[in-house]
Amino acid sequence: MPHWLDTGDTAWQLTAATFVGLMSVPGLVVLYGGVMQKRWSINSMMLTLATFAVVIIVWVLWAFKMGFGNPWFNSGSHIAKGGFLNGFIGTPGPTLSAKALTMQGIVPGGYGNKVLLPFPESSLMYFQVVFAAITPILSLGSVLGRINFKAWIPFVILWITFVYAVDAFLIWGGGFFALKGALDYSGGYVIHLSAGISGFVAAAVIGPRLQRDREIDAPNNMAMVAVGAGLLWLGWNGFNGGDPYAANQSAAAAVMNTNLTTAVAFMSWVALDYLTGRKPSLIGGVNGLITGLVAITPAAGFVNGWGAIAIGVIACIIVYFAMNYLSAYRPFRNVDDTLGVIYTHGFAGFAGGLLTGVFADPHMGPFDAISYSVGVVHGSFTLLKWQLFAGLWVIAWSALVTFILLKLVGIFVPLRMSTENMEIGDVAEHGHEVYPSDIPSLGFPNGIPGLAGAGEPVSA
Repeated sequence: MPHWLDTGDTAWQLTAATFVGLMSVPGLVVLYGGVMQKRWSINSMMLTLATFAVVIIVWVLWAFKMGFGNPWFNSGSHIAKGGFLNGFIGTPGPTLSAKALTMQGIVPGGYGNKVLLPFPESSLMYFQVVFAAITPILSLGSVLGRINFKAWIPFVILWITFVYAVDAFLIWGGGFFALKGALDYSGGYVIHLSAGISGFVAAAVIGPRLQRDREIDAPNNMAMVAVGAGLLWLGWNGFNGGDPYAANQSAAAAVMNTNLTTAVAFMSWVALDYLTGRKPSLIGGVNGLITGLVAITPAAGFVNGWGAIAIGVIACIIVYFAMNYLSAYRPFRNVDDTLGVIYTHGFAGFAGGLLTGVFADPHMGPFDAISYSVGVVHGSFTLLKWQLFAGLWVIAWSALVTFILLKLVGIFVPLRMSTENMEIGDVAEHGHEVYPSDIPSLGFPNGIPGLAGAGEPVSA
């Protein structure tokens, strides 16, 4: 066994990565399948599964090195130096050789310094690919109910390459913002803010769902929604707990902060429902817990418990009022964001990133290299400044490149499924529906063609 390999850290990293993977498969698979109308359940689950599979393939063929490799425009150096371009993107390439899979893991410019890891490169690849995979799945929530399956696949390939990998390198891989001191513990910016912005742009470009889908927006299975939300909540222990790249005190603190903020945000959402004269619904509660999970993500290992509580309350208030009141104003009212991803991920991710700059405690940093992580309440505005700049970059880059990529894909494949298929739903797109039985569907009120009796019960 290599001298650098720590079996405990390796085991935790693989376990944490699997927790993150479970957030997508089956977490978001069942959440999307349950929260959508019956006739869109299969389509939502198939799109999620396909996205997860596609990103894994893209990741090992070229994208991992773009996010966590040596600087492309600064060849010969492990650390990005000089201007913005030198710290923009890593050098693409495959990571499938025996050497690549078994060598010691390394982040060439992690947090501004070379970080040698106590586990193999393949563990880092696996951990980071489940992060990469969940990001376009979150964006997908904005365009469910009308996105063309055939167009979504090439879009995801391009989006991971030109949006996600760029942001990952700039903030996590030792790129420009990492060198300036911007912090994103587990993806408040790289994952959630980029997903919220990209999903919103995609919803605007592709157009709204059918009017009846917007008017009768009823989940088909609330139990599936609860199961999916639960998998997200506990899966997030791997999401934030795995990012110190070690089974250490920072991982434990991040896990505790994650659960604390989520609990506070969930209960804050319930309280706001009562205060505004609403009933505390399960869907509202799920939005609250997701807001908490997202908001603590960039801060999890950088803030103490009081900061975690403050983030839960502040982020929940921001997202609650954005979703329930700001949504009535332009541009939000003009864009059909199916699951409100711009609010629970875009607003919450940006708020969490900025609040990291407010509450970051210099005694909480997981690496000596980030002892400069001092928030406003501890006496410095420098971190908040770079949190703002990094967040604005992610917003601008995600919006611009997503728009360009959608227009490019749309030249070859229609982005929007046909009106006929939108009227029918899952049966037209995938050949079956989520509850195959003699129960008529909206698409075929007289029974599904080809089934026994065309709507009559099938004999045993």
